[in-house]
Amino acid sequence: MNDDRKPPRGSGATSEERSRTVQWHTRPETADDIAAIRAVNLAAFPTPLEADLVDALRADPAWIDGLSIVAETAAGEIAGHALLTRSHVDGAPALTLGPCAVRPDHQRTGAGSAAIRAGLEAARAMGENLVLVLGHPEYYPRFGFTRASEFGIGLTIEVPDEAMMALALDPRGEVPSGTVEYPPPFGI
Repeated sequence: MNDDRKPPRGSGATSEERSRTVQWHTRPETADDIAAIRAVNLAAFPTPLEADLVDALRADPAWIDGLSIVAETAAGEIAGHALLTRSHVDGAPALTLGPCAVRPDHQRTGAGSAAIRAGLEAARAMGENLVLVLGHPEYYPRFGFTRASEFGIGLTIEVPDEAMMALALDPRGEVPSGTVEYPPPFGI
């Protein structure tokens, strides 16, 4: 479990006051959460692609129990979700972070950050080391992600160098270099 406190948007209170009022409880998904996770992804994105991707990954061998993390409100409502699945870098095991989603009414409150941090901690506890993300270069560095190219890691498709990022959960551990092999549902 991980708790992350951030201010809700538009509450009228100061940032400091709001940061004391919102507490995110994080935990691995259960079978009872599947519909709510889909609803979060459908609400967070303009198309159903990410929601469909989560469902496809759940049915894929890349799925790792305990690495689909939800952030819920004090009332137990699922507000955010982060997913880590098995990928490879030239055959060496790695994890891929994403999709990550937060319901629009809870965005910018720390729900997404709480789910991501809890997912990274769960991965570390499982002995995983390398986590990859293809995402917003202004968002993911707050978790320690840097350009994957700094590790000699790349993709088979063209993406901006700053968008493909990597994180070594144990900087002393071995980090493979080479080409990222995403799980088939990603279509990369």
